[in-house]
Amino acid sequence: MMDFNRRSVLAGIAALGAARGAVAQSPMGLAAGPVQPNWPSLVNAYRYPDWFRDAKLGLWSHWGPQSVPEQGDWYGRFLYMQGHPMYEHHLKTYGHPSKTGMMDIQNRWTADRWDPDALIERYKKAGAKYFMSLACHHDNLDCYDSRYHAWNSLRVGPKRDIVGIWEKAARKAGLRFGVSNHAAHAWHWYQTGYAYDPTGPLKGVRYDASTLRKADGKGKWWDGLDPQQLYTGAHMAAPDGIDSIAAMNDWHDKNDGQWMEHGPKNAPGYAAKWLLRQTDLIDKYKPDMVYFDDYELPFGPIGLESLADYYNRSIQWHGKIDVVLTAKKIQPSHRFGLVEDVERGYTDHIWDEPWQTDTCLGDWFYNVARLRDKSYKSAPEVIQRLADVVSKNGNLLLSVPQPGDGSIDSEVEHILDGMTDWVAINGEAIFGSRPWRRYGEGPTILPTGMQNETVKPFTAKDIRFTTNKGALYALFLGWPEGAATIGSLARSVNSGVVERVTLLGGGVIAHKQDARGLLVTIPSNTRGRFVPVLRLEGRGLT
Repeated sequence: MMDFNRRSVLAGIAALGAARGAVAQSPMGLAAGPVQPNWPSLVNAYRYPDWFRDAKLGLWSHWGPQSVPEQGDWYGRFLYMQGHPMYEHHLKTYGHPSKTGMMDIQNRWTADRWDPDALIERYKKAGAKYFMSLACHHDNLDCYDSRYHAWNSLRVGPKRDIVGIWEKAARKAGLRFGVSNHAAHAWHWYQTGYAYDPTGPLKGVRYDASTLRKADGKGKWWDGLDPQQLYTGAHMAAPDGIDSIAAMNDWHDKNDGQWMEHGPKNAPGYAAKWLLRQTDLIDKYKPDMVYFDDYELPFGPIGLESLADYYNRSIQWHGKIDVVLTAKKIQPSHRFGLVEDVERGYTDHIWDEPWQTDTCLGDWFYNVARLRDKSYKSAPEVIQRLADVVSKNGNLLLSVPQPGDGSIDSEVEHILDGMTDWVAINGEAIFGSRPWRRYGEGPTILPTGMQNETVKPFTAKDIRFTTNKGALYALFLGWPEGAATIGSLARSVNSGVVERVTLLGGGVIAHKQDARGLLVTIPSNTRGRFVPVLRLEGRGLT
């Protein structure tokens, strides 16, 4: 069930009309064009852009005010849950959430050590072909020059157009540019801010989201801003009388803790404003790619309106649909109308259509514990993941954590250096490649689906294949010690004949192809390298 009045939503969108410049508009303010807001039209119109199929690797600045406390993900929700480690950190560091809440954390976001041009150059050297900037997370701060939402990074925190600055740096470096929008979930995600401590000296005292109004800001840093526009309103606030942490957590789990793609009941303005903000974001920055943190599309028909608008704008910008929008858990009949994203997940087969997985070196938002305990994904693990994803017709979008000041820490620098070294030698096996007849071979069984990254370490018998410019590539996820056999290239299985084998970065190596497979001996790894790649040339291989 969709909790909005579509007529009122589209009437709100008409406000965009005069501000759109050269882009032709429909009477509703959305971009005019051949693509209609329904699945048959979207699927019929869409073709996966070659640039996306060639790119293979994107890096993501999943960076915003929730990076300030350096505690990891979903700080803006968990700081309001008594007993949670982030609540305890907040209480100790900033004060009780009835007095100091997420809005105050947002204003502590400084970005004072952020060097976007230097970071983009570093990401490009590490192999990124596209770059994504977080535009708005569940904490509901627009990290850009937002026309329709006053809680944005030009008025709060860094006082800068974060998305716009990233966009200029990325395009200057020749990268495709994307934005991620997570704001559809802010309304239920923030309901913890309308609760209270169920125990302790401030038992029953409602948190700041419940109590603050625009008038309360007079003379303060947020003068003129309405906290209810940030926190979205008490759509399902916890009732009075809950007297234990377990009972409060249970209430949240059963109510506002669900992943919802509809809007708040009796509040059609939320979906209307979301569409205004999304269309404004597209209009200002003309992104090559949009990431929705949603199952299918947010708000049902309203999400369809946003996608059709984006495709029609691309036709007006480029003469064709040359953009990508990703969403999650897409129905089979809809999968060819956009790109499916498998968050922190694997697949066990080659997909017919391009897809993407997104993951992070550590937590989505900066967690200093990852630096202290050295628990980031390593460069070898990133490249193993990249090889596996690309062999199955996918792309990898990798988030690079940044603290609130915008820098990257020493461990992240080390990981990027390792990626850079690998790409410089082996990039031809990845960029511009396509899947082979089979994705690979090996003993390691991968989990499938979203939020499922637990896997045993890859071995030297785990091999992935790609093709590029007439050559077949074999990527060993572990470094073989001594002789290695590629069973997928056995004469009895594959009619192709391998005539030349080159270890990228190491020269031609001897080989033998028989009924067992392709037998090679890769030189010992004496320089701390990882994921060796063989270029295979011959007859009938691709």
